[in-house]
Amino acid sequence: MDPTLTDTIDRRGDPLAFKLRQGSPSPLSQGGRDIIKVEARQMALHQKEAVITDGAESSAWRVTSDEGKHLKGTDLAPFPLGFFNAGIQVDLAQQIRRLAAERGIAVDALSLAVVNHYWLTGSFIHGTGEGHAETPDIDVRIESPAPTSDIEALVHAATDASPAIAFLRAALTTNSFALYINGRRRQVEGTENSTAPDAGDPYRTYKSAPRPLDPKGRADLVVKTGVSEDGQSAPAQATIAGKQLRNIFGESRLLSDGLVEVDTWLGMAGASHFRILGDAAGASAAPSGLALFAAGIAFCYMTQLARYIENMKLAINGVRLVQFTPFQGGAKDGTKAVAEPIDTHLFLNGEAPDETHLKLLTVAARTCYLHAASKTPTDPKLRIIHNGRPDARAA
Repeated sequence: MDPTLTDTIDRRGDPLAFKLRQGSPSPLSQGGRDIIKVEARQMALHQKEAVITDGAESSAWRVTSDEGKHLKGTDLAPFPLGFFNAGIQVDLAQQIRRLAAERGIAVDALSLAVVNHYWLTGSFIHGTGEGHAETPDIDVRIESPAPTSDIEALVHAATDASPAIAFLRAALTTNSFALYINGRRRQVEGTENSTAPDAGDPYRTYKSAPRPLDPKGRADLVVKTGVSEDGQSAPAQATIAGKQLRNIFGESRLLSDGLVEVDTWLGMAGASHFRILGDAAGASAAPSGLALFAAGIAFCYMTQLARYIENMKLAINGVRLVQFTPFQGGAKDGTKAVAEPIDTHLFLNGEAPDETHLKLLTVAARTCYLHAASKTPTDPKLRIIHNGRPDARAA
């Protein structure tokens, strides 16, 4: 991967997302355990590029992320929290689709809506910023001739089988980190030290920028729709007086080919909408829900790194990371899905003292909304709408 900050996600004219390697199906879809791996690098401004692998032997995808104008981004690719929102919807849709087939329940149409709620307090300048996550809202709309009681049981079983929902419900307080400064690993302070062996620096792993496996493959996995929220974007402040609220919206529908089409956007003036496709059929036609989900976590953490470097004018560059996110899928016998702690290996370069690099790692972890979400157990507020009729008992 090119480490320079002059590189941009549209420099080569490639799609915002594409398949990089073909692999085999992940055991997650059959209730097994697997690890979603994200290898990411910072590019120009807030642009980021990542290679996400659906599992140890599974397909790999190149995806890109950016921030909107409120963070001085170029708004070319989806914002990190949009990937996370989309990942929840794709993973839950996959579980509903799978369990419906196992139970012989006909599903004529399936759509979801997810709203995530985050807020930030403190100051980037003083290193006191802190991210927070609240309980998300999830609507599940199903058209089916089956009895409502069967649909309710189906959806609740699907939430138990979803590793993404397991992540939201868990309190992952032992997320671990490893830090490499100018190529040498350092002991981490102020957060859990990773006990894993050294990860491969993406700069050395990839001798050149990732390119599509099939240059004629589909180019619509991630697109900017051209729709935006009304109003003009206002710059985000480095110091927050009270709470700075961030609501993330997403709406999706299950397509006939097993893909899930998600429209996601940030609930603020001028915010762009992005369409993200995820695979709910296990056919490797698009990234899995968990791949999108994990990419969102990595991208969000990198945004916090970039914001602190920018606000404090730190002599740090060449930001890269490798993130490992283990999951256990829900099994046919009713065993619930499990999300395990995140292990992040951060590569930093520059002339700043080691103490500054160490502080950057911990400040970014504390302000990252999705690391906050991992540590804050929240059981989503679920609403089931069967054939257009909401059931108050499902709330």
